[in-house]
Amino acid sequence: MSNPSTTADPIGREALRRISLRLLPFLALSYLANYIDRVNAGFAALQMNREVGLTASAFGFGGGMFFIAYLLFEVPSNLAMVRVGARLWLARIMITWGLVSGAMALTSGPVSFCVLRFLLGAAEAGFVPGVILYLMQWFPARERARVIGLFMVASPVAGIVGSPISAALLGFDGWLGLSGWQWLFIVEAMPAVVIGLVGLVWLTDTPAQAGWLEPEHKDWLAGRLAVDAAARTSIEKTSVWAVMGDRTVLVLSLIYAGQATANAGLSLWQPQFLKSFGLSTTEVGLVNAIPFAVAALAMYAGGRSSDQRDERVWHTAVPTALTTLGLCLCLVLHGLAPTVLLLCLALFGVSASRGPFWALATEWLSTRAAVAGIAQINAVGTGASFFTSWATGAIKDATGSWPLALLPLAGVTATATAAVILLGRPRPSVEASSDRSEPRRNPTTPRAVEP
Repeated sequence: MSNPSTTADPIGREALRRISLRLLPFLALSYLANYIDRVNAGFAALQMNREVGLTASAFGFGGGMFFIAYLLFEVPSNLAMVRVGARLWLARIMITWGLVSGAMALTSGPVSFCVLRFLLGAAEAGFVPGVILYLMQWFPARERARVIGLFMVASPVAGIVGSPISAALLGFDGWLGLSGWQWLFIVEAMPAVVIGLVGLVWLTDTPAQAGWLEPEHKDWLAGRLAVDAAARTSIEKTSVWAVMGDRTVLVLSLIYAGQATANAGLSLWQPQFLKSFGLSTTEVGLVNAIPFAVAALAMYAGGRSSDQRDERVWHTAVPTALTTLGLCLCLVLHGLAPTVLLLCLALFGVSASRGPFWALATEWLSTRAAVAGIAQINAVGTGASFFTSWATGAIKDATGSWPLALLPLAGVTATATAAVILLGRPRPSVEASSDRSEPRRNPTTPRAVEP
């Protein structure tokens, strides 16, 4: 990128300070509640699976239904947000996912578990890509890896905070006639509803509507975003469907699949993996938090390093390769302590790459293309978690081995590593355009797609 640093511009510094203080804590808190509700089934499974009759395969299939709904509703959700505004739409998502998450307490068997997980995915679809699209309107490209990293740090923090809380809630087993896993779903769903209601008054749709910004701050931000837009290489104007089927968008989806499947898979299955070492539920809650603490530091450090060095590709590829390494080494290194260290390495990699990846994606998509493009990347990437979740459960049932069950995650992260290196490598020539009047583009940069 050619954008100059904002640190020498006092108006820019103050604008970013105000925007960051207003939006990032609220959005990170929202994602914290979101991720706890998404993965708390992993802890509930310690009691629920036996009580309602879920095998590892059935749990994996039902857990994966969440991601099928994501795949179906992600793009429509982003398109709807553009129509009704981010404030109303993001608040709607928070409230509905909270209500459905609480309803998970009604699970009575494999069918109801599958249905409720599907509904949870449908309710939550569009939240992460919606926030990323929202942040594109508030932060220049140079700041985005750090900003997205700060937002997404809530994901590993959810593991740190949620693990001991979930373990404690399981201890309410039998209180008022409900099982501990039912209390887990009910109590942990409440924050999402409350945060969604607060969002209706706290969020602002666009910088132009922000009464908490001075006119000079709005002018500065508009100018910087215009510079970012002009720096992109936009070749053609196509439909939303063409954006969704674009080669660059599909490869970005494959890269994100490596991050999404590893993060979701470890969050969902890690408590049961750790339980297999003979730990008590309380001990699982404490030990499970350790890899997520490492991941939280990695999330911030990865985004900050990427912005400081103005580099995205290797900041995405190297950490993703570390995740593959950590998962594969679980096959040969056994025991609780080595396993925890390898899980730390795996979550370090997937977390450190998140901010740089999304900064990369938003730089390769024009502003208009990002509406469908970001949703498509997140939908396909997250939708792949259905297959890895089902495969993990099936392998565990067939072999009884957790290290073998994690191999599908390693396969996807290895593929993602190769994909980001190939997509970001310099190319000596550019394919001829179907329209001979189109300008040639920089061969080191995939074209930005604009609908």
